[in-house]
Amino acid sequence: MKDGRVLDNWSQVMQNNYGPPSLALVSGKGLVVVDSDGKKYLDFLGGIATNALGHAHPVIVKAVTKQVSVLGHVSNFYAHPKAVALAGKLKEMSGDSDARVFFAQSGAEAVEAAIKLSRRTGRSRMVAAQGAFHGRTMGALSLTGQPSKREPFLPLLKGVKHVPYGDIEAMRRVVNKKTAMVIIEPIMGEAGVIVPPPDYLAGVREICDATGALMVADCVQTGIARTGDWFGYEYSGIRPDVITLAKALGGGLPLSAMIACGASAYLFAPGDHGSTFGGNPITCAAGLAILNYIEKNNLMIAVKKHEKRLFQEIALIPGVNEIRGAGLLIGIELTNPIAQKVLVDLRSAGVLVNAPTPTTIRIAPALTVSPAQIGTFISIFKKVMTHVS
Repeated sequence: MKDGRVLDNWSQVMQNNYGPPSLALVSGKGLVVVDSDGKKYLDFLGGIATNALGHAHPVIVKAVTKQVSVLGHVSNFYAHPKAVALAGKLKEMSGDSDARVFFAQSGAEAVEAAIKLSRRTGRSRMVAAQGAFHGRTMGALSLTGQPSKREPFLPLLKGVKHVPYGDIEAMRRVVNKKTAMVIIEPIMGEAGVIVPPPDYLAGVREICDATGALMVADCVQTGIARTGDWFGYEYSGIRPDVITLAKALGGGLPLSAMIACGASAYLFAPGDHGSTFGGNPITCAAGLAILNYIEKNNLMIAVKKHEKRLFQEIALIPGVNEIRGAGLLIGIELTNPIAQKVLVDLRSAGVLVNAPTPTTIRIAPALTVSPAQIGTFISIFKKVMTHVS
């Protein structure tokens, strides 16, 4: 089926909440995807930081194929080995011997679980950042600090305050002993890959400790080695009370987790929360295979090397004002508001990226990206910038 047919049929059967898609992709291998006209693209968006090992990676294919042939779904009335093994791995990664894991399917669901967990403290007020993105379900949307996404669906949850990201004094003014939770992204991805001051997360941790509020690190986009660390907050030296994960955890399959640490690990009681598909054997098999592969192949070291090269070479390209982020979650801030034009020209040249703001190009390629593919991206990006400028 040709591109036009797929796209026309999409609009005939799908709701318009995403707007008309620009491409119809039909296959992929590694970082290369193919559209329904047979054109190949270098995927430097990675399903928005989701395809940790790229497309059709052998370890994921093997793990999923083996698991689906043995046990597909059992519901949460019963235990199964893959969920226990994956939860154990996540507990180990958290560095907290008390940590306990709740599995779901999406980042928004992980955030919803964190909201309900925080209610078990007996408090209800919540604090989030302006510009933050935590999901589109009604609870997660209440925390999302983007008015354009919130306003059509008011009223949302009451008792939510939004403060400027990175402003520790603003945070200090609103968090008190009535605050149930403070939720912060280590790096704000949807806002344009915004990095806070180096001591910001430590300051938030201090405020939460002083008031008894739970500190929730939303690592949905920064997690699973995306920044060169497992979660993305490690550089700050803090440990959150709650960690939310999704995206790369399933490597393209619907899998998320809410990890509760310390005393918060014991807040949920039987019946407090649930998810029919949470901890599904197939998705857990994929998640476990991904974590083991990252560790075995030292991908976090490779991610840091790629970061250094990208920062050094992209910063020299005319028309680039700033480069932000960490690891392979990078925002390229342009001098002029031409990000959408750059996106279209990159796509025409065979590279897929994202433009979260009019001046920002976001890249989040698979952790398995090769040095040659990094070089190809830089070369094409430089040519496009020269042409557009």
